[in-house]
Amino acid sequence: MKCRKCGAEIAEKALICYRCGTATTERRFEPASVPPRASSSNLIVSVLAIVLLVGVALYTNYTPAAQTPRFFSEAAVGAAVLLVVVRAVLRRRR
Repeated sequence: MKCRKCGAEIAEKALICYRCGTATTERRFEPASVPPRASSSNLIVSVLAIVLLVGVALYTNYTPAAQTPRFFSEAAVGAAVLLVVVRAVLRRRR
């Protein structure tokens, strides 16, 4: 059998040409599609969540427990939960 691209003589049962690498038959299956890359919004949300958690940790470590405003602690937890929810919604859209 001859290669349809380069004309080299190849074996009858060959799957590809040894010279140019061209397939001897048409493909039977389509290759798997490549999943889309993660968007930059996921990266931004993740970085914001980490910065927020580090900020809360630093703030609460440097202030006595009695002086930490309750509102600040609740707002930090609420913001972290909000960021996690936003990230989950962004993932479901893909």
